[in-house]
This record gives sequence, structure tokens and C-alpha cells, in this order.
Amino acid sequence: MAAERALSTAQARHGVITEDDAAQINQAAVLSNIDREKLWEDAKNVGYPILGLVRQIASHLPEGPNGRVHYGATTQVIMDTGLVLQMTASLNALDKQIVRLGNALAARAEEHKDTVMPGRTHAQQAIPTTFGATLATFLDQIRRQRERLEEALERVRVISLFGAGGNNAAQGEQAATVRAEMARLLDLKDPVVSWHVERDVLGDFGWVCSTLCGSMAKFGRNIVDLSRTEIGEVFEPYNSHRGASSMMPQKVNPISSELMIGISVVAGALTSTLPRLQESGHERAAGEWQGEWLVIPTLANLAGAALDEAIVVAEGMRVDTDRMSSNLAFAGGLIMAEAQMIQLAPALGREKAHDLVYEASTKTREEHTTLAEELPIIAVQHGVEDLLPKNFAQPADYVGEAQSMVNAAVAAWNAQL
Repeated sequence: MAAERALSTAQARHGVITEDDAAQINQAAVLSNIDREKLWEDAKNVGYPILGLVRQIASHLPEGPNGRVHYGATTQVIMDTGLVLQMTASLNALDKQIVRLGNALAARAEEHKDTVMPGRTHAQQAIPTTFGATLATFLDQIRRQRERLEEALERVRVISLFGAGGNNAAQGEQAATVRAEMARLLDLKDPVVSWHVERDVLGDFGWVCSTLCGSMAKFGRNIVDLSRTEIGEVFEPYNSHRGASSMMPQKVNPISSELMIGISVVAGALTSTLPRLQESGHERAAGEWQGEWLVIPTLANLAGAALDEAIVVAEGMRVDTDRMSSNLAFAGGLIMAEAQMIQLAPALGREKAHDLVYEASTKTREEHTTLAEELPIIAVQHGVEDLLPKNFAQPADYVGEAQSMVNAAVAAWNAQL
């Protein structure tokens, strides 16, 4: 409807139709004049909604103006322009959600900049890190996602008004000026050439929505893992019966994280259709266009839903710092194996240091002791006890750039707000 109103106004300003015709069309082209049930029935019969829409608008106009509705336009230019307006609004809405999520992550990262926790690779404890650092890496991903969204928005915001076959012959000599004016009225850009069968921009939009879903799934997966009973370091926000089970009264399931993961599964399947939708041939698609009607809005809805759940978690997550600390000592302090190897490497060389600590780590697992107990014994057996440091490194001493990563990620986030 906005596209039809802008078209008539632009045409009137350049003498294609009269100002009075445009004024009456704009008054008639409102949702309250549309019988949606009839529009649906007409759309099923025609195959597209615009013919029925135009006739309903025209039915509210007197003779004369009723023949100037949709003047020189075609179904796809109106639908594509309407879609562009919807995609623009969607990207702006997603941007607001991203900003809220990023701000929450930045605050939590700073709060836990010095909170030491186990870092995990291949789902196993690896080296110490900080919870702030794990949030900082995700925060920077969100910053990059915002950049992608802004880039997509610039490409998406283009009008479509090039007629039925892409050369705008029906608009006559005023075609270019009418199109430019219509774009200005809708706060869109006037494209260089027609794009009604060049659907790469829709691919951009769909891909941004899909990768947002993927980012949220990664966040959700980490929360699911960290909230496991055996780990118990980070949990979703809690209120009475949130995540409750109908059968197991003790359960507090990570429902927001599960939704993020599930949404990404669906988004991934839909994303696989995007290259196929770009196959529109010649001057008009024959089937691919219809696929967009389901895929594009669904991906936008999924991205918004995933961001909603991520915001809930980021703003309300519960962090058990005591559990993080106690988990560092789990498995006999093997999480410090790399640190001990690095301490020995200057004297022994990396390979010999690795072999020594590997042997001590194996003994620690077999005997259910600690690395701090076994490493001196192994060192004596190899005659290198004098090379052991007087004081073994502690987890807080071996977090590398974790704190500075938080500072860098938060600064980069704040810089683009």
C-alpha cells in the first residue's frame, strides 16, 4: 500500500497523472478499504495479490482516478518494493536487538574480566581462562554481525520500478524521474539498473538472518554445556517453574538456549534454498520468486526470535564463580599441564618438556592424584628435578591476554555504537 501511494504521488509530481488523482488514490489506498478475505481468494485465483489489491483500491474511487491506480506498474515492482520496505524495517529491528544484546554482553564481560574458569577444547578442560574472555570473543562476533547487518541494509534499501520486463517502457519519458522521486518518498535508493531477477540482495538478507541464528546457537550451546549438573558454572535466569519438567520436579531446563539451537537448525535448512532462489531466469522468475515469500520472512522471524532469547540469557544469566574455581582443581589440576610444560621448556626444550608432563599427566589420571604431586616424582626419575620451578604456576597466573581481550572487545563494541 505504501508503494502504491508513493507511486501515485511521484507520478503526479512529474505530470504522469494529476495531483487530484494522486490525492484520491492515496486516500483510497489504506488497509481499512481492503477486504482481506476477498484479497486472499483473488490472490489464489490470480496467483499473486496485486491485481486484486489494485481493483479493491480502484473500487473506492470515482471514474477517472480509478483508472490511474498502479499506473504503468506491474505486480512484481510493487511486491518487491513492499518487500524492501519490510526487509529494511526488519534489519532496523534486528539492529536494535543486537545493540541490546551487545551491551549486555559487554557489561557481563567487564564484570567477569578476572573471573578465572576452565577453558575447554574438544569438550574437555584445556587451560585456564576467564569468563569475561569467553564473553568477549562472542561480543566481538556480535560486533561483526552488526557490521554485516549494516552492509546488508545498504544493499537492501533499493526501490524496484522497472516495469514488467525490466526496461520500464510503460512509464514513458518520465520513468527515471518518477522512480527517483518514488525512492525519495520511501527513503530508499534508486538502483543503477533493474534487479527484479537479480536476487543476490535477498540472498544477503537471508544469509545475515541465518548467521545471526547461528551465532545465537553457539551462545546457547555454551550455556547448555556450562549449566550441566557436572559443570554447573553458568545458568539461565530463574523464576518459579521456568524450564520446569512435568515429571521431574528438580529440573530447571535451559529453555532459551534450547530455542536458540532449535531455531538455528531450521534457519540452516532454509538457508540452503537461497542459492536456488537466485536462479530466476531471463526477465521474470518462474517459481523461484514464490519460494522467497516463505523463506525470506521466516528467516527474519527466526533471527528476531533467537536474538530475543539471547538477550534474556545475557541480561539475566547466573554465574557460579565458586563452581568455576572448584572446577579448576577437577582432575587433579591437569588443566595446568600446558603451563608446567611451558615453565620447563626453556631448560628442556619443548618436546622433552611435553614428554615429561605427558607422563606425569597420565600418572595423575591413573592414580587419581594431582599433577603437582606426580610431576616432581617423574622429574626425579628422569634426573631433571633441579629444573622444576620452585613454585608451580597457578590458574590465575596463566590466563594470558584474557583480561586485555575483554578490554579490547568492549572498546571495539563501544566505538561502533
